[in-house]
Amino acid sequence: MPDYAAARLHMVEGQIRPNKVTDQRLVDAMLDVPREIFVPKASRGIAYVDEDVAVGNGRYMTEPMVFARMLQEAEIGAGDVVLDIGCGTGYSTAIIARLAATVVGLECDAALAARAGEALPEVGADNALVVTGPLGDGHAAQGPYDVIVFEGAVAEVPAAIRDQLADGGRMVAAVLGESGLGQVRLFRRAGAMVSSRVLFEAMPHLLPGFEPKPKFVF
Repeated sequence: MPDYAAARLHMVEGQIRPNKVTDQRLVDAMLDVPREIFVPKASRGIAYVDEDVAVGNGRYMTEPMVFARMLQEAEIGAGDVVLDIGCGTGYSTAIIARLAATVVGLECDAALAARAGEALPEVGADNALVVTGPLGDGHAAQGPYDVIVFEGAVAEVPAAIRDQLADGGRMVAAVLGESGLGQVRLFRRAGAMVSSRVLFEAMPHLLPGFEPKPKFVF
């Protein structure tokens, strides 16, 4: 049987720490949560590789280094309420649950959401809730949110989701640039204004419903 605890340690020491991730709460969470239970059984041997891992139905778990850097930049506090968009089978939600007061995992695929709902109690994520619905709508019922995280790339962040960010809130997303490359951006709300800046380049798989709109050619 694979030594998953050793694999988690190797992931943290070989992928997470060398890539500017210094938040000890986040490091501890990634050491604690068993990533393998959130991937299909046939893929558990590659659960800790430094690349996106398929979880089914054309969806992927973002590679650990990119995911960890995004969460670190979001500066999730112990009292924060977080919206995790495109949570898939729930791994990202489980990690965030270790950092925040409450986390809502939003998933559009009912089968993946069901798997998340089964896995999260196994890892003690009692402060996590999984809801099913269109990702582009967010989940205003539990908002506003101190932090919003996108678990995949988007062509743009819809205004409906920006509006669910609390004053002083942070949002991280990999946004497609004009060249088609992904740029992880940090958004901050101050009153009615939402500003953003580029943090680093990364290209997770696109989330469903966030594909680029076709350009008209005359």
